[in-house]
Amino acid sequence: MTEQRLPEWADPSVSPAHLDAQGVSRRQLLRRAGLFGAAFALGPSVTPAFAASDRGLGGHDPRLAYLVGDHHVHSVYSHDAKYTFSQQARAAARYGLDWMVFNEHSNFGHAHYGAALEHQEILEARAQNPRQLIFQGLEWYIPAAEHCTVFAAPGAHEVDLLTQFELAYDGKLLGYTEGSAGATDTARNEAHAVKAIQWLAEQRRSGYVDDVLVLANHPLRLGIDSPHEMRNWRDAAPEIMIGMEGAPGAQGAALPGRRGSTSIRGEYENKPSAQSWAGYPADAYLTYGGFDWATATVGGLWDAMLAEGRLFTITTNSDNHRTVFDTWKNGDWPAGQNFDNTGRLPDPVNTDTPQPGSDFWPGEFSRTHVGVTRYGYRAVMEGLRAGRVWLDHGHLLDGLDVRVKRDRDGGRGVTLGGRLRVRKGEKITLYVTVTTASRANPQGILPELAHVDVIRGAVRGPVTDRDTWKAPDTKVVHTKDVSGRRGTYTLRVPLTVGDESFYVRLRGSDGNRHGAGYLGASVDPHGPIPHEPGNGDPWADTWFYSNPVFVDVVR
Repeated sequence: MTEQRLPEWADPSVSPAHLDAQGVSRRQLLRRAGLFGAAFALGPSVTPAFAASDRGLGGHDPRLAYLVGDHHVHSVYSHDAKYTFSQQARAAARYGLDWMVFNEHSNFGHAHYGAALEHQEILEARAQNPRQLIFQGLEWYIPAAEHCTVFAAPGAHEVDLLTQFELAYDGKLLGYTEGSAGATDTARNEAHAVKAIQWLAEQRRSGYVDDVLVLANHPLRLGIDSPHEMRNWRDAAPEIMIGMEGAPGAQGAALPGRRGSTSIRGEYENKPSAQSWAGYPADAYLTYGGFDWATATVGGLWDAMLAEGRLFTITTNSDNHRTVFDTWKNGDWPAGQNFDNTGRLPDPVNTDTPQPGSDFWPGEFSRTHVGVTRYGYRAVMEGLRAGRVWLDHGHLLDGLDVRVKRDRDGGRGVTLGGRLRVRKGEKITLYVTVTTASRANPQGILPELAHVDVIRGAVRGPVTDRDTWKAPDTKVVHTKDVSGRRGTYTLRVPLTVGDESFYVRLRGSDGNRHGAGYLGASVDPHGPIPHEPGNGDPWADTWFYSNPVFVDVVR
């Protein structure tokens, strides 16, 4: 599919930041582009003003529109899901998703039959509705660890890549699941996971596929993704293994009265096992405001990776298998058929009676926003790789634009995932443009943002101990109470430039549930906290997170 550049904005009186933050901007661009009609330029760039001595300093990123998506959706082509491909695609369209990844579980039936059948449905859907960007993916059982999303750009070999990968590198299919410390096969299995990512990188380099990405799913649900494994995957091919779920799916798991008194958002109801990495505390197996402990802990594992000075993107998604409050059940197998010999579950049957479920439909609750300069599959993948990503739950915001720039420069500065080069002592400012929710979310609630937190961490370079999960110099450095503010507004936060390079990232919530962060109030005075088991209404505890912006201090 041809990718189209975004249209030039018609009203020159509206600032670029305001346009970037508008929740309706992507719909405006589609209308003005005639639904992928003629290609449009973004409009004239503003050339940064700098003296000759400043060459190489500062930074200038393009104007962006944000496309909303979900990289973790299951259908009847997964052995433990329920819905047809078309049910999921229609739900995604209903809840406003621009892009989605069908991320079916690895299985011999899937590899031999299901992947090809699903591919035919995806090709038909792409042809019938080019407004919906539908990727084919795979939920990889990582050797010695848990799960990853693997997905490729559309092309002649996308399904062949996935099936080759599934048969050659999937931990479940190979029996490479052992990951206990000191166990006989653990080192071999961990090495095979690294080889898998390197193999994907080679397929991209060779041109066999145009692009391929990997994201770790629900990393702390079982505690079997150790810090050193995550670093090893990233380092094997950072252009391929780009990040992790900051918040898992299954966000409806702890709705009161649904799954019992021990249920936790995200289905994070596990305890350490022999397979778990021993260095994680017991509290790591919970979600905090619906977010994985690795992300939600200021100064925790995500920050420890960012403090090395390397981007590691976070996402959120539905992981949809079985939607809360729906009335569908799996259909019955015809005689002689099963998943292993068909690669596909029977179509579901509507019972008119509520069925068990933990998930929301794609886009109903969890949204990943990716900044792009054109509309298309490669653009979404490039935006994810560049880290131009922010996430929200419960449709908390319509829009968010983040820029860091030197006060002496013109232009728009550097945005999420980017790097600003400065000298010690220079004056720089963080600009956060928020567009608040303008309509009720699918639960009928008009969300209200209560506060915005600026989190800052020092960049110290690669760590000696690859199992460290703490970043002791990361903390909340600024909080802005924005209760009652509506529409679009910009927060301006001066940032001090000292001797060390650093990064800043953002977080905010509806203010309904917070307390001292996991590493203490001096680090995070009002962070997300776990809910009482069985009483975790996700609509009453919603947050947004952004990727970081790096500030590199040059001598």
